[in-house]
Amino acid sequence: MLTREDNEILTRTNPDTPLGEAMRRYWIPACLSSEIPEPDCPPVRVRLLGEDLIAFRDTSGRIGLLDEFCAHRRTSLWLGRNEECGLRCVYHGWKYDVDGNCVDMMNEPAESKLKDEVKLTAYPAIEMGQVVWAYMGPKDRMPEAPRFEWTQVPDTHRLVTKNRQECNWLQALEGGIDTAHAPILHRLITKDTDRVGIGADTELVNARPPTLEVDITDYGYRYVGLRDVPNDSTLVRTYHFIMPFHQIRPQQLRFRGGDWHNIIAGHMWVPTDDQNVMIYNWIYSFDEHPLVIGEEIERELGRGPGDLRPDYLSIRNKSNSWMIDRQVQKNETFTGIEGINTQDQAVQEAMGAVVDRSLEVLSTSDMAVVSARRLLLQAVRTVADGGDPPGVGTSYYGARAIDEIIPRDRKWRDVMLPKMYAEPRG
Repeated sequence: MLTREDNEILTRTNPDTPLGEAMRRYWIPACLSSEIPEPDCPPVRVRLLGEDLIAFRDTSGRIGLLDEFCAHRRTSLWLGRNEECGLRCVYHGWKYDVDGNCVDMMNEPAESKLKDEVKLTAYPAIEMGQVVWAYMGPKDRMPEAPRFEWTQVPDTHRLVTKNRQECNWLQALEGGIDTAHAPILHRLITKDTDRVGIGADTELVNARPPTLEVDITDYGYRYVGLRDVPNDSTLVRTYHFIMPFHQIRPQQLRFRGGDWHNIIAGHMWVPTDDQNVMIYNWIYSFDEHPLVIGEEIERELGRGPGDLRPDYLSIRNKSNSWMIDRQVQKNETFTGIEGINTQDQAVQEAMGAVVDRSLEVLSTSDMAVVSARRLLLQAVRTVADGGDPPGVGTSYYGARAIDEIIPRDRKWRDVMLPKMYAEPRG
């Protein structure tokens, strides 16, 4: 468990909080590229680490990420006109470029120099892997671009989506990096169902609870779940946790149909504020074959086009008890909640907006969760002391996650480690 003091540190990411300062030292997903698809398209609101921002693509295709509110009378620039390489406030016509400079004032005389004194907060933004990334920290400490392998494959080999959860970011991250819950929370309890989940006859369900091993790295850690399975074999599931909120995982579920070779998935749990988190979900094919089943995967998980509201919150949410069906729970699935992702969402949101971890009783299967907390606290201390937090280097660029059944007398590191890292692309 954590002390209440440490729990407070790890759940607060607004400006001037210890973890907020540390998190601003990384590239942070701000929105999907598809939300600002073309030059001079409408701007979009972005809430990130407790800050209200506006993202827009100007006439030249450059991306701006600015304070949402006009410096003049503080109305929202979401109402603004995206025109001629700038975003113009509709109230009095003050116009800002992608760097936050005020370049025109329609309510001021032509000879006025006031615009030269006005500048909005603006964060550097780059586009990579169909995601717009922001850097919100000191410019002289900006890390290398986040060239995860999934960002470097062709667009035809990748799918990126996002969904919002109504809970603190750490609850969502800890649920994602916890490998022990999958064959419990997501299991089917009968073969006589066409619902999605982990079948009762699969190795993952029938194996013993996993033994976890964690190897600390300079980017975070790699970890494995080891489960004994028949024929003197071990089911090895490998993962990476990359600071501060990335996970790379093998595509763990066997959905109806589809070819699952050479497919890897993952998440980024990005705090919008202390009570909400935006989860970016990605999946990619790293061989020559395009990803042709990405949308099917999203539907199976409960994140398909008909499953999310315009604000990216699931239609199955806390306000309607995630549409739990007790008859389905009794006869078909362990939870009675439709969608793998929605099941995760339900248990994480049901903890409350910000869980008190001082009340927990942890077990041996929580090693990955404990390790992540320690690394985050280390990052807070390091940044406070003037250093660079872990994970701002480039060693994660080729990281891959795979699962495989190997002979029980083989060491997983001998078999799996060579497959867990590829030569960086790009």
